[in-house]
Amino acid sequence: MPCFWRYRGDGVAVAITRNVWQVSGGPITRSYADVFLKYGVALIGPGDAGEWRPELSDDEFEGSYVRRFASEVIPRDIFLLRVSQASIQAVGVVDGGYQYLPQFDDVNGWDLQHARRVHWSRLPDEYKFDELVFGANPPRISKVGNATVLDYAYRFIQSPPVHWQTAPLPKLPEEEPPLDEVPIPLQGLVAQAHDLFSFYWNQQAFGEHPTEDELIAHFVVPLLRALGWQVEQIAIKWKRVDVCVFRSLPRNPENCHLVIEAKRLGAGVEGALEQAKRYLVELGVTRDIVVTDGIRYRMYKAENDFAPEAYANLYRLKSSALKLFEHLRRPLGGE
Repeated sequence: MPCFWRYRGDGVAVAITRNVWQVSGGPITRSYADVFLKYGVALIGPGDAGEWRPELSDDEFEGSYVRRFASEVIPRDIFLLRVSQASIQAVGVVDGGYQYLPQFDDVNGWDLQHARRVHWSRLPDEYKFDELVFGANPPRISKVGNATVLDYAYRFIQSPPVHWQTAPLPKLPEEEPPLDEVPIPLQGLVAQAHDLFSFYWNQQAFGEHPTEDELIAHFVVPLLRALGWQVEQIAIKWKRVDVCVFRSLPRNPENCHLVIEAKRLGAGVEGALEQAKRYLVELGVTRDIVVTDGIRYRMYKAENDFAPEAYANLYRLKSSALKLFEHLRRPLGGE
């Protein structure tokens, strides 16, 4: 176990022996680091296989990462929240043992139910080490052996203020119930999402992920049609906007009701917000934005400075998805 020496006031050297781990905050395009910091957790997947137990094979969890996260990490170990190959966003101290938290089954599309509670100290700015200290292709979690990183971590936790290491942990979110009854007009589309989602991810069986245009054709347009929009109200690739929905004709910026920006499956829809906002600036209007990969849909309200407003995952529908469907539904009396 790594060891770091510090000196007490009387000059006696005291050894600090605590493991240091790097844990991924997700890829840049689908980051979930803010979820870690907001709720005082570290999360990894795959979580849909269920709670880890010692008798289960690593094959159940696509390798040894979940086992190590659940069984080798111990309370008071140090976590570094990695956000790139050589950068960290926070330093944390592990609190308690392994937990399986079903409420984290859809974190920006990731199933991350394997959890540890963590006291995090967010850095004012990302700290970038001078070299690729975590390796060229860092895994979702690994024990740190690099001397430079260990020195940084040990010095950080010994430097005041240190009250954050024992402060009360944030309250966890409640587990959201699944949507019991899918609206009738959407039942066929939701069934299609369940049929195809896992298949899309099987590159050996399916091949490359479907393109944005394919997802628009097979999911986005059918969703809009099911929610009452007419064909002539749905423009595809209109003035660089992937999908523009018009409340009335003719098709011009003033009649735009909302815009939809699509991304390839797995690319991270949340990162498309800024691109869609630029398109609205070009159009000279302010409208709601929906970002999607065909399966996941997140809406941002223009009147609230584009704050997240509603979310739905066709593969993993929760009760709150009804809010997104209502926002997307064609208004009564629409032309």
